[in-house]
Amino acid sequence: MSFTLHGIGVSGGIAIGRAHLVSHAALEVNHYVIPPHQVMEESLRFDAAIQKVRAEFNGLRAEIPAGAPAEFEAFVNLHRMILDDSTLSAEPRRIIETELCNAEWAIKVQSDALLAQFDAIEDTYLRERRNDVIQVVERVLRALSGQPGYVPPPASGAEQDLILIARDLSPADVVQFKRHHFASFITDLGGATSHTAVVARSLNIPSIVALRRARELVREDELVIVDGSNGVLIIDPDQRVLNEYQQRKLAFGAVRRKLLSLRDTQAVTRDGVAVDLQANIELPDDVEQVWENGAVGIGLFRSEFLFLNRPDLPDEDEQFEAYRKVALAMKGQPVTIRTYDLGADKTIDDGPQHQINPALGLRAIRLCLTEPQRFLSQLRALLRASHYGNISILIPMLASSTEIDQTLQMIARAKASLDDEGIAYNRQVKIGSMIEVPAAALALDVFLRKLDFISIGTNDLIQYTLAIDRADDSVAYLYDPLHPAILNLVSTIIKRADKAQVPVTMCGEMAGDVSLTRLLLGLGLRSFSMHAAHVPDVKQQVLETDVAALRALATRMLRATDPVRLKAMLAKLNGMN
Repeated sequence: MSFTLHGIGVSGGIAIGRAHLVSHAALEVNHYVIPPHQVMEESLRFDAAIQKVRAEFNGLRAEIPAGAPAEFEAFVNLHRMILDDSTLSAEPRRIIETELCNAEWAIKVQSDALLAQFDAIEDTYLRERRNDVIQVVERVLRALSGQPGYVPPPASGAEQDLILIARDLSPADVVQFKRHHFASFITDLGGATSHTAVVARSLNIPSIVALRRARELVREDELVIVDGSNGVLIIDPDQRVLNEYQQRKLAFGAVRRKLLSLRDTQAVTRDGVAVDLQANIELPDDVEQVWENGAVGIGLFRSEFLFLNRPDLPDEDEQFEAYRKVALAMKGQPVTIRTYDLGADKTIDDGPQHQINPALGLRAIRLCLTEPQRFLSQLRALLRASHYGNISILIPMLASSTEIDQTLQMIARAKASLDDEGIAYNRQVKIGSMIEVPAAALALDVFLRKLDFISIGTNDLIQYTLAIDRADDSVAYLYDPLHPAILNLVSTIIKRADKAQVPVTMCGEMAGDVSLTRLLLGLGLRSFSMHAAHVPDVKQQVLETDVAALRALATRMLRATDPVRLKAMLAKLNGMN
C-alpha cells in the first residue's frame, strides 16, 4: 500500500530506489549477576569491546577518501573522544566489579546516568551530544554481542539505487555511506544542520531528516521515492506516481547540466546590474568545486577546519602553506579568509570545555583574543599568504568597538613582527567583520568607520535575533529568514554599508537560497557567497531578473508583518518576468 511521510528536506533533488534499513543495537539489555571469580573475565570482555570499537574508529578515519568533506573526520574523532572518556571507557568496569553484573548492564547503567545529565541541560548543542553518546554506546554493545559495526547493503542491488534508511546515522556510519555511494539517505532524527544534513549537502544528494517513523514503517527492499526538495518520502508508489517522479528526476538532471553550462557566463541581470557570486569553502582542496561551479572568488574560507580532527594544532608555516595554496589556485580572484571560529560546535582539545551555552560563550574572536599567541600565529600566516594572492581577512563574531580595536592592534602587531623579520606581505590587505551578532548590526556605524568591508552571516544572525536554535528540529519551524525583523535588519545593513561606500557581502544560507535571490537583489545586495553547488542556481536567477522592476515590491515587503502575506509577496516577486 502506498503512503507518504514528511520530514525536513536538507538536500534537493529526487532519488528512486530500494530501501536499505540500517539497524542499531538497542540500549535495552539483559541484566544478570556473575560470580566473584568471573569478575576479571567479564571486565576483560568489556575492555576488549572498547578496544574493538577504538580500532573500528581508527580504521574508519584511515579509510576516509581523499577530498571527503572535513566533517567526516570531525564526526569520527568526536565519537572517538566520547569513547575514550573515562565515564564510558573506565566507569563501567568499576560497576562490573562492585555490582557483580554483566558488561552490557554495566555500560547501560553508566550511559543511563550520563544521558540523564544531558536531559537536564537546556543548551540545545549539548543535548545533541546526547545522541552521539547513544551512538557510541550502541557500537560498544554491538561489539559485546559480536555484531558488526555496520550492516552492509544486500549484494543483489546496485548501491547507486539504494536509499539508506536509519533512525539516525552516526559519524562512523556516514563515513561508510560516503564509500558506498548510495543514492540518498533519510533518517528519523536530526535537524536542518544535524550531522546527516551537513553531509547530505556536502555530497549534493537528495536527503531528508526528521521523518520520525520511517525506520519503523518502511520495509527492507521496498521501492521508495525521495523528494529532497520538498521533504517528501513516498513508499511503494503506484505506477502513475513512479512515472511522474521518473520524469521529474530526468528533468532535474537536465536542469543541473544546463545550469553548469553557465559556468563561464557573467552574473548580470537583465537591466545590466553586475552581481558577484562567490563560494564558501572549508579546506584548500575545495577550490576545485569553486571553479567547476563558476564562482568568481571565495567569499568565505572557514579556516577553523584546519584546526579540527587532529591531536596537535597547525603551526604558522602549515597555515601559511594552506592559505597560499588557495590564493595561488584562485589565480588573483578574491579570497576572503575568516580567522578561526572555534568554540560552540567546533572545539579542539585545549579549547573551552563544558560551557553552559557554547553558542553564546567563549568562541570566535572572543576565544582568539584570549589566546594572543595562537591568534598572532594565524594572523602572521594570513599576512604572509597575502603576498601570493588577493587575500582579505574576515573576523567572526565581533560585537563591539573594543573588540574591533583589540583585533586591529593584534593585526598591527603581526605586521610589525613581519617587518622586523623582513618578510613580505600585502600592506593594504583588507580587514572585515562578520555581521552575525544583532549588536553589531545595530551599532553598524563603528564597524563601517573602522573596517574595510563587512559580511552578513545570516545563520547566526537569524539564530540570535529570533532566539532559536537552528539545529533543533523541534523549533526548526521558527527559523525564518522572512521574519520581518530579519528582513529589516538585513536591509538596514545593506543600505548603511552602501551609504558609507563599504563593500557588503552575504555569506550565510540565505545567500544560497534561490527563492530569496530576487528579494536580496531588490534590497540592494550585490555580492553573495554560498556553497559552491548553489552558485549555478543563483546565477540562473540573476540572469532572469530585472532589478529595477522588482525593487518596489521588495521594499513593500519590509513593511509587511503577516507571514502569509510575506510568502505571497515573495511568490509574486519570483514570478515576475
